Amino acid sequence: MRMDTGVQRESSGQKMKSTEAVVKNHLKCFGEGDLEGILSDYAPAAVLFTTDGILRGREAIRELFVAMLAEFGQPGTAFTLQELLVDGDHAFISWTAETSDHLYELGTDTFYVPDGKIAVQSFASRKTEKA
Repeated sequence: MRMDTGVQRESSGQKMKSTEAVVKNHLKCFGEGDLEGILSDYAPAAVLFTTDGILRGREAIRELFVAMLAEFGQPGTAFTLQELLVDGDHAFISWTAETSDHLYELGTDTFYVPDGKIAVQSFASRKTEKA
């Protein structure tokens, strides 16, 4: 997958580096299709909010990423990070992507990363199926 890391704005703070490092590792592992690397960023009891419901714990989160990596791992997929904002234990990303099946006009993720692990994340996207 081709991945453009885009623009980054950040605020000052001691914990920001840890949060930023976790989110950047999350994006790197996603781009490389590294499922175990992605899951290692999450706290064991992490919660992920999606438009399809709430996922609790790494095993539930694993199922989401197995499906996401299957789609985003297809040849010709492009992912562009539009923005990465970090403030203390919190981070926000916005992105666009195109896979062989879908056009993601907008994607957003918000993270709460205390103690170097993602404890809470929200994920939403506007996607359309390609004709």
